[in-house]
Amino acid sequence: MSLTSVLLIVVLVLVAAYAVSLYNGLVRLKHGVSKAWANIDVLLKQRHEELPKLVETCKQYMQHERTTLERVIVARNAVASAREQQDIGALGKAEGGLRAGLGQLFALAENYPELKANESFQHLQQRISGLENGIADRRELYNEAVNLNNVRIEQFPDVLVARLGAFKAAELLRFSEAEKADVDLKTLFS
Repeated sequence: MSLTSVLLIVVLVLVAAYAVSLYNGLVRLKHGVSKAWANIDVLLKQRHEELPKLVETCKQYMQHERTTLERVIVARNAVASAREQQDIGALGKAEGGLRAGLGQLFALAENYPELKANESFQHLQQRISGLENGIADRRELYNEAVNLNNVRIEQFPDVLVARLGAFKAAELLRFSEAEKADVDLKTLFS
């Protein structure tokens, strides 16, 4: 075997090892996006289960605030539908509606001292607020995982392996302008 043949074999082995390393890195990123989504999904499910309890507790005190309660339930169902379909775009929009409804619900609760003093309401409000914070944190991690994935599948030489392996770009979880805007507290209390 000649020196040229040995060098050619070594170069081919190194190129193959590099391609395998790129592929494995892309697989790791793809699964990182899935893991980040699963973390959001768990919190969305937990919040989905807590919201009916909150609405039921509020119904006992807020008989004439029915439209606000119904708005929260409609928004909850929109989030659940988007989550089940894994429609990231629809989820961002539905989350905006749900957050607005919850903000209005909690603001209206200020008008009902008995409700605010209710232990069940306080527990549910704290639980849902905690879940909201967790979802916000997980959204950030999800978008970071998506960004890492999307950058890598577009960079050279990763793009070559990504195209051969049919790696796809993931969708960022975006929010509506209304959700990013400052909250107008006057409207919540009127």
